[in-house]
Amino acid sequence: MFVTFEGIEGSGKSSVLRAVQKHLEETGREVLLTREPGGSRIGRELRKLLLDIESTDLTGPSELFLYLADRAQHVSTVIRPAVEAGKIVISDRYADSTVAYQGYGRGLDPKQLHSFNDVAVSGMWPDLTLLFDLPAEVGLGRAVSRNMQEQKCDTEGRFEAESLNFHNTVREGYLTLAALHRKRFRIVDASQPLEAVVADAIAIIEAKLAGDDSEAEAPDF
Repeated sequence: MFVTFEGIEGSGKSSVLRAVQKHLEETGREVLLTREPGGSRIGRELRKLLLDIESTDLTGPSELFLYLADRAQHVSTVIRPAVEAGKIVISDRYADSTVAYQGYGRGLDPKQLHSFNDVAVSGMWPDLTLLFDLPAEVGLGRAVSRNMQEQKCDTEGRFEAESLNFHNTVREGYLTLAALHRKRFRIVDASQPLEAVVADAIAIIEAKLAGDDSEAEAPDF
């Protein structure tokens, strides 16, 4: 199964992902955790450029095509081989991020982004997408606080530096995608304590594993 975690900065995706991995492995499943950008060897180099807070001169179209290049490499060398080997693959961000950030956030055409994504994923759409949702101001506050405490250079700093209006627009974009694709998306209230968010995520994934084996739908804008 292929599962993706989506959400704005500070939604807690990464923390939940590790807890879900632990649960699934304890119940005998083989799990691969990955992320975008940076899930492949080449992608790790692209991640440095895409998330560097110094990349202020990166244009919208350039940003888009770098993400698509990362995704195409990620699918070909990491995701598809793992799914075909019978693993549960969970990715921290995927194609929906492009529509939410570059489409709704940057103002690029969602229909055109769908066409580009279709090429990049080569039919590898998720079986399930969990959207970790919370108010943009809460998520942004969490993200900035985390970075100040941990002093990480491998974070989404360039996006965290965007205006609150940008993050609100991205959040609305995600909620629009979830409404359009109810079969694939499940919304998790990420404003809850971490333990509750983890419990919700595990329940959703276990329910999917237990019986809903319908094919994932490609976005249709």
